[in-house]
Amino acid sequence: MTEAILLVGGKGTRLRPLTVHTPKPMVRAAGVPFLTHQLARARAAGVEHIVLATSYLAEVFEPYFGDGSSLGLHIEYVTEEEPLGTGGAIRNVASRLHSGPDEPVLIFNGDILTGLDIRALVRTHRTTGADVSLHLTKVTDPRAYGLVPTDDTGRVLAFLEKPQTPEEIVTDQINAGAYVFRRSVIDTIPTGRPVSVERETFPDLLSAGAHLQGLVDSTYWLDLGTPAAFVRGSADLVLGRAPSPAVPGRCGDRLVLPTARVAPDAKLAGGTVVGEGAFVAEGARVFGSTILPGAVIEPGAVVTDSLIGTRARVGERSVLTGTVIGDGAVVGARNELRDGVRVWCDARIPAGSVRFSSDE
Repeated sequence: MTEAILLVGGKGTRLRPLTVHTPKPMVRAAGVPFLTHQLARARAAGVEHIVLATSYLAEVFEPYFGDGSSLGLHIEYVTEEEPLGTGGAIRNVASRLHSGPDEPVLIFNGDILTGLDIRALVRTHRTTGADVSLHLTKVTDPRAYGLVPTDDTGRVLAFLEKPQTPEEIVTDQINAGAYVFRRSVIDTIPTGRPVSVERETFPDLLSAGAHLQGLVDSTYWLDLGTPAAFVRGSADLVLGRAPSPAVPGRCGDRLVLPTARVAPDAKLAGGTVVGEGAFVAEGARVFGSTILPGAVIEPGAVVTDSLIGTRARVGERSVLTGTVIGDGAVVGARNELRDGVRVWCDARIPAGSVRFSSDE
């Protein structure tokens, strides 16, 4: 196994305003673009050649990663002129692959943080002689996902769209977003139009009698599609709950990047990250949050489970819980922002303008 495809073309609309200026895989988690963690784990599993299937803000990737040599990889970039979906993106980069027809090609979704044993997935693919092998994980509430029931040998029986009733929940196994394709199978995906592997490619292969194999690996798995999940994933990387060789420092309660400044009496905990050039002032308390480069947390502010964008500012004694502050936004002093609030890039909230308590 020497090559892989990473699908990094999505617009990341559920993550806005984080993705207004930055493609989702390039948003920083535990101090580096999230894609860095995926690339580093692939390299650790023996992958040498990776093709990035890009689309939205495609121009951002290559200036950062170059040819991949700094990570011990050879990286190529293919940009979709129009969004092609997961299957279309895979087919669109096929000409850059070097594998023979029966060799395995790894494919990863660009927004999944996982502890998957990549080598075990490839071994399963080889030993079962599958056409496609899928990483499956078990979830307590599968209603938001497509279900993938398997037989006693792990062979996939069906692909079921998001269940609507209890009777439709026939398994707790879901598609976890990592696959091994037999190289020749990739060439059967239609060209020149959008194709979904989940809704079209996999069901069609199953109907045609292809062998699709599932590997249940229930180690750490998180879909980083929402701001709350992204913040949690970053914290879990810092805390060491999610594995990655790319965390730029020792795992622990906090990660303070070079050139960041933190006042001696400020408190950081819960996997908090303070990015390059950011400043956390005296008396501030930051828990389980990501402070992106150049952001400022003013004296006495309390920030919990939140993400503060590049060059954003949180005013004195403001209290933020479960919120996202876009790049360059300013939250004035003595505001209270609660779960689910998103402040757009460069917005300004005057001092004391948003309150949940009755006084200051």
